[in-house]
Amino acid sequence: MIVLKSRAEIEEMRRAGQIVAAFHQALADMIRPGITTLDIESFAVRFLKESGAKAYTIGYNGYPFATCASVNDVIAHGFPNQTPLKEGDIVTIDIVAEANGWIGDSAWSYAIGEVSEEARKLMRVTKECLDLGIEKSLVGNRIGDVMHAVQTHAEQNGFSVVRDLLGHGVGREMHEEPNYPHVGKPGKGFRLKEGMVLTIEPMLNAGIATMKIDADGWTARTADGSLSAQYEHTIAITADGPIILTEQ
Repeated sequence: MIVLKSRAEIEEMRRAGQIVAAFHQALADMIRPGITTLDIESFAVRFLKESGAKAYTIGYNGYPFATCASVNDVIAHGFPNQTPLKEGDIVTIDIVAEANGWIGDSAWSYAIGEVSEEARKLMRVTKECLDLGIEKSLVGNRIGDVMHAVQTHAEQNGFSVVRDLLGHGVGREMHEEPNYPHVGKPGKGFRLKEGMVLTIEPMLNAGIATMKIDADGWTARTADGSLSAQYEHTIAITADGPIILTEQ
């Protein structure tokens, strides 16, 4: 069942979204060669606690961390570790905050120092896909309209869209109905209604779209070892257009 949120509830959700946005803004100022993803994890735990929020993912289905840290060929759900990030790496940091019983969910890809032309293009196009998806998230459109724009832009630029990891509703739980891939056909899928709160979170690969899961049961990486990037916002569907809840 899709739970529609009232205007008042959407306003209540802003706090969790703003905390997540502030985290990413602070992280952008500190991320650099030599930092480890465990350093980022420790910072995230402190940041959420000091902001009066809860790190929602710790213990979620057994996941042990507050962040997912996905480096280079890792698509999503990478475990933070002690390996220093090096010049030329790209890393996606995904974080979910709970504040006042509501969830904010956002992922961002970061360049570590100077990165390759391919990595720069992948990150740029992935962010453009996020922006296009949000732009199409209008009352009355279907999810296929939204994701067709995402898929078309990605593929026209030579990248593939991950099918096996899904966008989702957000509310008092991190994963609510509906669930949907970031590919689609115009006029297909559920219709967007006022009060829906959803993630737009395209994951683009430089190579093929398929993925494999590591022995830890969580880490999803590209099947061919190619680079992957992701950008994600939590958005509310309103009569006045989409509201980005995880943006400063």
